[in-house]
Amino acid sequence: MSETDRRVLRLTGNDTHDFLQNLVTNDLGRLDQGPVYAALLTPQGKYQADFLLVPQGDALLLDVAADLAPALLQKLTLYKLRADVQIEDTDLKVYRGTGEAPEGAVPDPRHPALGWRLYGTEAGDDGSDFVAIRVAHCIPETGIELTPDTFILEAGFERLHGVDFRKGCFVGQEVTARMKHKTELRKGLRRVAVEGSAPPGTALASEDGKAAGTLYTQAGGEGIAYLRFDRATGVLSAGDARVTALPDAPE
Repeated sequence: MSETDRRVLRLTGNDTHDFLQNLVTNDLGRLDQGPVYAALLTPQGKYQADFLLVPQGDALLLDVAADLAPALLQKLTLYKLRADVQIEDTDLKVYRGTGEAPEGAVPDPRHPALGWRLYGTEAGDDGSDFVAIRVAHCIPETGIELTPDTFILEAGFERLHGVDFRKGCFVGQEVTARMKHKTELRKGLRRVAVEGSAPPGTALASEDGKAAGTLYTQAGGEGIAYLRFDRATGVLSAGDARVTALPDAPE
């Protein structure tokens, strides 16, 4: 699925800020500085959807992968009860790039390398190699590295400015905070060197044949993999490909 295959919802109403603040992983107080990256989790702390929240006058745009939009809209409608919040679909499309930003574009809050996003009548991008950018900076994508089994801290959401632990409660906050403060992550997404190729979703095995994770997006001899860190210290196999963990992604 293309990352520009998006739906843009518009939220309005006097309770919009407080409504979302109690649900999503990030602090909406950051909206006065620009777009905010956030997620909606299950009560058990697992991923349901990630999205960008973009201020637009008195409204708030919610930029989400198109195939997640129906379920997310249903969830938000369920949660809002009698709150003064109106949620409507729009025909806005997402155009993105890394060169000089056109008038009206906003920065992608996840990482400077992701450039800008423009909401209007055209979908697509300026030709930048966004797959290579994602791999170089270990940036997960909806539906590939981000799945219903994902815990967001294992997916790097803190590094990508997608979670705030000082804002107070959000759905799934207890599990997420416990992972942050009481445990050391034993699994997670990492950049890897890839010799050969393998389809996204190929299982990784350690040199002694033990399950070591999964290989996902690849570009330019590198990839994003979900690793069991205790088994990812040597050369791993992904089908016919050979995979080696790399240092943490550059900031």
